[in-house]
Amino acid sequence: MDILRRNNVTVTGNPRGPVVVLAHGFGCDQNMWRLTVPALADDYRVVLFDYVGSGRSDLSAFSAERYAGLDGYAQDVVEVCEALDLRGAAFVGHSVSAMIGVLAAAEAPERIGSLIMVAPSPRYIDDLDYRGGFSAEDIDELLVSLESNYLGWSSAMAPVIMGNPDRPELGEELTNSFCATDPDMARAFARATFLSDSREDLKTVGVPTLVLDCTQDVIAPREVGAYVHRAIAGSRLVTLDATGHCPHMSAPEATNEAIRTFLSGL
Repeated sequence: MDILRRNNVTVTGNPRGPVVVLAHGFGCDQNMWRLTVPALADDYRVVLFDYVGSGRSDLSAFSAERYAGLDGYAQDVVEVCEALDLRGAAFVGHSVSAMIGVLAAAEAPERIGSLIMVAPSPRYIDDLDYRGGFSAEDIDELLVSLESNYLGWSSAMAPVIMGNPDRPELGEELTNSFCATDPDMARAFARATFLSDSREDLKTVGVPTLVLDCTQDVIAPREVGAYVHRAIAGSRLVTLDATGHCPHMSAPEATNEAIRTFLSGL
């Protein structure tokens, strides 16, 4: 029960259905899945949570050492799955959570039976023949800006990350979510996210996997989705008719249809 409170775990949907775990990305919380939950609730048992340091998690449980890398966030996932005694759950991870799901599945393969990666990126920094979308200098500048003025960074970057400038309310919601996150904990999550390199971890994936990318995404360009698809044997790649980095918010119908189609085939 302590873990369920720590990570603000919510369980909804069909109690007899297969389990789907929805994991939010950097600067977000479980509320970002509110347009997806209704599409799953009739047929699936849906588990939502907040990583420590995000949303309504227990902030006193935050440890700078534990959350210095993605392994600490993956441990949150494993411990939530253990607390609920989940077996063979489908893990839906948005953005950095896609890679966190890869790590969690490797650590506790009996708990996670499939992966759905929404706008994933195993590495944000370009490297030789790999295009992550950012140079090392870009990421250094991003982190310096974030660490020196987190609220200013959030106000400037959230609308860019969301995309869809013709729908400013989406950017405003993401801005508010960023700004509601404790700055010190957000800085730790940002460094763990943007300095990560999970390319080798993709080779460990041995479960059915769906990769969802968008037609335009400044954080995870289509080349990245294609790379993830190639790296995971047997994975399926679907490019959503969506722009921005948060298709579950900007294009929920297309995102939900892709998720449901994949789940129904398991």
